[in-house]
Amino acid sequence: MRSQVARKTKVVIMGAAGRDFHNFNTFFRDNDEYQVVAFTATQIPNIEGRRYPPELAGKGYPDGIPILAEEELPAIVEKHGVDQVVFAYSDVAHLDVMHKASIALAKGPDFRLMGPATTMLKSKVPVIAVTAVRTGVGKSQTTRRVTDIMKNHGKRAVVVRHPMPYGDLMKQKVQRFATFEDLDRYDTTIEEREEYEPHIARGFVVYAGVDYGAILREAEKEAEVVLWDGGNNDMPFYQPDLLITLADPHRPGHETSFHPGETNLRMADVVVLNKVDTAKPDDVDRVESTVKRVNPGATVIRAASPVVLEQGDMIKGKKALVVEDGPTLTHGGMTYGAGVIAARRHGAELVDPEPYAVGSIKATLKKYPGLEPLLPAMGYGREQIRELEETINRTPADVVVIGTPIDLRRVLNITRPALRVRYELEEIGHPDLEEIIVERFRGALF
Repeated sequence: MRSQVARKTKVVIMGAAGRDFHNFNTFFRDNDEYQVVAFTATQIPNIEGRRYPPELAGKGYPDGIPILAEEELPAIVEKHGVDQVVFAYSDVAHLDVMHKASIALAKGPDFRLMGPATTMLKSKVPVIAVTAVRTGVGKSQTTRRVTDIMKNHGKRAVVVRHPMPYGDLMKQKVQRFATFEDLDRYDTTIEEREEYEPHIARGFVVYAGVDYGAILREAEKEAEVVLWDGGNNDMPFYQPDLLITLADPHRPGHETSFHPGETNLRMADVVVLNKVDTAKPDDVDRVESTVKRVNPGATVIRAASPVVLEQGDMIKGKKALVVEDGPTLTHGGMTYGAGVIAARRHGAELVDPEPYAVGSIKATLKKYPGLEPLLPAMGYGREQIRELEETINRTPADVVVIGTPIDLRRVLNITRPALRVRYELEEIGHPDLEEIIVERFRGALF
């Protein structure tokens, strides 16, 4: 009797060059029951049109895997007879996730979300993870606060950052950043620099890349504790021993209406209710009430992220161009950031950059018409960084207010005076993060 070879389940993974690759690496790579016919890409400019390389894809993919635009999903399903569509990116409204599901289901395949049990890797050392319900809530300053706690207690913490592999995927398989020169060596984007540079400046090593199993094995060699520094509102790639989730009273209701931010909220050991110093008191109370209802077992910490503008007194009455963190304004859904708050607090007049914007920067401003008069620091590649620089220098302003996590003067030639906005996490009341961390890891780290 002729033996029959079981048909592989054909899969498309919808992503944005991060969670999609991780789900593939942890579950689908070298899994003989599945064949991933394509990735689709969205959210980030110019990340489609590449291939996931065969060296990363494994033995079943000698030619690698194509990365196509998400708009092509129905055609891909029809062409390949796809059985499953896996949704694998973050900071998407629940309603929008179901619209994506409907597009897939209408063509016949199953629509799948992969959870922590399938995708989280277990570390040999303790893991503290920082996540959020939305992009732009304050993960960066919270992560910095945790690294400072580790440093103050003499513990070797290594930061592993959520992926941003927008270039050559093989070269980005495992990246280790210990110096500012490493940022140049890996030809990092502005978005990457915003996340890595503050840790490097404090003396911490940062890992990132594509293969987070290989990254974890390298990080464990030099870490007493791994700190997962989340991106967007994605779930951690590593199984956390302590999960800290940020919530934002500037966007009340978002804590339970975006994927997978609500998952992070429900899983959290600690919820940091950030920006209470600049949010409306009623909104702070509303979000805290929701947190306690959804996750009554979590410890809630109220915190501020006070905004400090260097030499702020000099901009009163001046025309200011504010440059803000890009992802916070785009898929993060905010209409302003720390730069706008600081500029207005110091009496500056905001200049609208749209009439002077060029290229993809102009297109971004048209795509998000509800923004305050400001400039998103979009910089996903060399050409876009050049367009950002040109837009800044074309805009008639007396001063540039830099509200991004890094000093843009390191990567851009800004031809007029530029001032930086800084912000750090300040917990209000007790217990604070240090007390919680010391108690949780007593006997293991302390």
